[in-house]
Amino acid sequence: MKMGRGVEWALHACVNMSWTPAGEAVNSARLAAFYQLPAAYLNKQLQALVRAGILTSVSGPRGGFHLARRPENISVLDVVLALEGQEPSFRCEAILGDVPDADRQENFVRTCLISQTMRQAELAWRQALARQTIAGVAESMERRFPGDRERTLTHLAAG
Repeated sequence: MKMGRGVEWALHACVNMSWTPAGEAVNSARLAAFYQLPAAYLNKQLQALVRAGILTSVSGPRGGFHLARRPENISVLDVVLALEGQEPSFRCEAILGDVPDADRQENFVRTCLISQTMRQAELAWRQALARQTIAGVAESMERRFPGDRERTLTHLAAG
């Protein structure tokens, strides 16, 4: 499974926003500059998170984005699905129904062992991402890299 670059960017942005004081918006241009990302493309990812109810957009001179929900109520899976879509990664096309002497009445999407294996694997990674929250990732980052929160907040507040 391959995800777009925007997933990484959006997850970092959400962690950064979880560190900001409540109600304070993060300027997307500063966020893009901090990570040396194309501002327009990052903004596109952040807008997708707004549409999904993960972020709120604030207009005006002190505008930007902030989390729409508490970080412990936003899973990594929420962010992935907001950007990559809800559709399963694997799509069984039931090609077993096209082999000679196939039972045309059988539901190969359900009974094919390849399809079952792929659906089980996707369910496992979705469950793993659903268990991880933005708050949990932020806490882990703070423990592992104690200075990152303050350095990030200082940069994002500058200007």
